[in-house]
Amino acid sequence: MTARAQSFVTDDRGVTHHWATAPQRVITLLPSLTETVCALEQCARLVGTDRYSNWPTQVTTLPTLGGGMDPNIEAIISLKPDVVFTAQSSRNAERLEALGLKVVALETKNHADAKRLLDKVAQALGVAPERAQQLWQNIDQGVTATARSLPASTQRLRVYIEVNQAPFGAGPSSFIGETLSRLGAQNILQARPEAFPRINPEFVVRVQPDLIMVSERDLADMRKRPGWSNMKAIKENHICAFPTTEQDVLVRPGPRLAEAAQLMADCLKRFAS
Repeated sequence: MTARAQSFVTDDRGVTHHWATAPQRVITLLPSLTETVCALEQCARLVGTDRYSNWPTQVTTLPTLGGGMDPNIEAIISLKPDVVFTAQSSRNAERLEALGLKVVALETKNHADAKRLLDKVAQALGVAPERAQQLWQNIDQGVTATARSLPASTQRLRVYIEVNQAPFGAGPSSFIGETLSRLGAQNILQARPEAFPRINPEFVVRVQPDLIMVSERDLADMRKRPGWSNMKAIKENHICAFPTTEQDVLVRPGPRLAEAAQLMADCLKRFAS
């Protein structure tokens, strides 16, 4: 299927859209969706993105249209998009559709979802499915290769990964938790079914993880929590504090999953013994 051929897709709400000619004017309202479009080599079709999309760097010159939860409706309409990609959790899909726009709402929690999202974006854009399949194969093989590079001692590490300072952690069913599991380390939130559960800070103190992964910007506040300064991992600085550019890679379930696995592996290697 060529980029200008007829296309269609059914999104995660069960809504099906058809295009006589594959969409040429594309808006994304989630960074992982922006990155997916570009990984499929369709960046040139983007006419606007959400305020958080910053990779690849060429997308930073595009109009910013708010976020998935608070999009600038007027600005989106003015750009006359053929399709708007957004998160299923966004409350604005129906509003945009009521204004005559085609909205593809997708949700990603784990690796299987990331593959499905890649396939659906490719389908909507009229990109050959083989291209999406090859891209996912490269991503998956990258994660596997990284896992094989780690020492067996990694399996003894008990890890807490904090995704924001509410605090919310990365549970085992999340794409972050799934990557950690594939790398062989233990997730202290193993018993939590939610992808990103809200955490009682006292629980982390009780469990005493061997290693903490957190964003650099949230580390100072983490140290101030009652009892946390006495945790062994914090006293001995068994912490990987990721700068913003690396944290973006870690928390986006898109085509940079293999890069995220490498960042996590580099952290694990520092503390595996």
